[in-house]
Amino acid sequence: MADQFADSANNVVIEEVNKGLNPGMIVLIVVATFLLLFFVGNYALYVYAQKTLPPRKKKPVSKKKMKREKLKQGVSAPGE
Repeated sequence: MADQFADSANNVVIEEVNKGLNPGMIVLIVVATFLLLFFVGNYALYVYAQKTLPPRKKKPVSKKKMKREKLKQGVSAPGE
């Protein structure tokens, strides 16, 4: 709806009121929605993976490394 009023010189001024969303606001809402969906989806996948996947296996320590660590600590390696 247009508002109509007269200014000080009795000129009729018609002021258009833009109702609706600004295109920049629409882009902002769409981008924010996609970001929110992305983070919620990642969190859901993370929770699902924590529940269903087995814990990661540690790499086996080689006998050579174990012997070196024992010597560093001052304890003789077993079997020697």
